[in-house]
Amino acid sequence: MVLVGGRTQRKITLRLLPFVLLLYITAYIDRVNVGFAGLSMTKDLGFSNEVFGFGAGIFFFGYCLLEIPGAMLAEVWSARKWIVCIMLLWGAVAGCTGLIHNAVQFSVMRFLLGLAEGGFFPAVIVYLTHWFTYEQRGKAIAILMAGIPLSSAIGAPLAGLLLQVRWLGLPSWRWLLILEGIPAVLAAIVTFFYLPDRPADAGWLMPEERDWIINELRSEQQRKQSFAPARKMAVWRHPVVIAVTLSYFMLNISGYGLTFWLPKIVQKLSGFGTMQLSLLVAVPYLVSVPAMFLCGWHSDKRDERRWHATLAALLGGAGLAFSQVFDGSPALAFTAITLAAIGMLAYYPPMWAIPTQFLSERTAAASFGFINLLANLGGFVGPYAVGFFTDRTGNYTAGIYVLVGTAVAGALIISLVRTHDKQEMLPVLAAEA
Repeated sequence: MVLVGGRTQRKITLRLLPFVLLLYITAYIDRVNVGFAGLSMTKDLGFSNEVFGFGAGIFFFGYCLLEIPGAMLAEVWSARKWIVCIMLLWGAVAGCTGLIHNAVQFSVMRFLLGLAEGGFFPAVIVYLTHWFTYEQRGKAIAILMAGIPLSSAIGAPLAGLLLQVRWLGLPSWRWLLILEGIPAVLAAIVTFFYLPDRPADAGWLMPEERDWIINELRSEQQRKQSFAPARKMAVWRHPVVIAVTLSYFMLNISGYGLTFWLPKIVQKLSGFGTMQLSLLVAVPYLVSVPAMFLCGWHSDKRDERRWHATLAALLGGAGLAFSQVFDGSPALAFTAITLAAIGMLAYYPPMWAIPTQFLSERTAAASFGFINLLANLGGFVGPYAVGFFTDRTGNYTAGIYVLVGTAVAGALIISLVRTHDKQEMLPVLAAEA
């Protein structure tokens, strides 16, 4: 049985995770490529830093609207079909963003892009819970979350190339946005035919392999039922869910604040042209990939999530702080930014594994949507805060220190989470069953 289990997990990992990772990379490129478009778009359209930060961040207001219903729909309907619908819509909207002409249109299209993409990430997390046991989930989430740095490592040089394109007399930033919307539409079509919904639908697994993973997941759900909150409304008041949400919100302020403004910050530090700049911006994300895998793998091996997430978040805050301390030395400042990216991205795998440790399938789906809904509002706060303070101070320092504070706050909050003591995890919720 051990041999069957190991063989089954390898098959599932090799069949599903590379493809799901590719989908997430596609989604994230469409979400953050506006950072590169902004290198010339802001000048062409006369946007201030505050206007650009607002437009970049308002994506998350639209994104949050479908978080909970999207996660629940993935659970009760079909994660595969829901992911397909999301990708078709976001690909179309992402391409149309390249046709905007003013600040209002920019904000509207970014909001619509967020609305189109809403529910994608929680749907994918729900999908992974249908295929991976808790013991394997940290590594699976780490591989998925590697899509964040990989999307930037791939998307940055790609953006540099597309920013050389000036077809039909249109500015290069328009082609960047238009062309990068196409892969999402193509990937949606492939997803419909390639991804099975659940192990019972997987013809590429042998009967004993299907039986093994189905039984393992069923046993895990039965164990959770004995202490999982019975009502979905109750899980949103669960102390662990609230703490994870607040911590994730803080780290999203820091992470998205850095992501959307990094091309402009590095441009100021280096003075490089577009192509050189795009290659340089890829470096922090490229070196973050092994750090994410290591953190996810080590948290699985030690069966410990809280301190892995805490230390990663603290590294993110320290890196951002030192980037300002060494502002006069471009090489040291860029090294500090790289450490900040490593820390903030390594935080995600152990953090996302925490709610799956004790919640049943249905309540986990609800919690994923709830956590992502509130936490991703940090994606508005971070970019807007940097733009707001930059317009008023003439440099990035004040905005970056806001990101330092939120990273440290996120670390302190996640450090207080307790998940192994069932009595701590379930205060009085049983009375609501």
